[in-house]
Amino acid sequence: MAVDNPSIIDFISITPNNEVCLTISDHLKWNETEHYFHLENKINSYVEIIDNNQIYEIYPDAIGKFVLINIALKYKPTKKAIKFLEKVNNILKSKKYGFSYSIIN
Repeated sequence: MAVDNPSIIDFISITPNNEVCLTISDHLKWNETEHYFHLENKINSYVEIIDNNQIYEIYPDAIGKFVLINIALKYKPTKKAIKFLEKVNNILKSKKYGFSYSIIN
């Protein structure tokens, strides 16, 4: 389970607000050339699963719940990374999905 494997959902959970949270486990450093590529692919994979309603087959408890994508980062994002994450947030917000990220040490 990791950001560089887009074919697997790393974690699925229900938040205290009764939302379905799909979490991406991101262990890559922000200066790695392929980091953005891997992260974008993983996010797109999650969006496709949501858009195609596959999420309900994979996790039936998601039916009727708000869905959000969360990224659990190992490393603090750079300024460039924060701009990227803000763009992701805007795109997901326009699709009516939630988005968050946090640094996990």
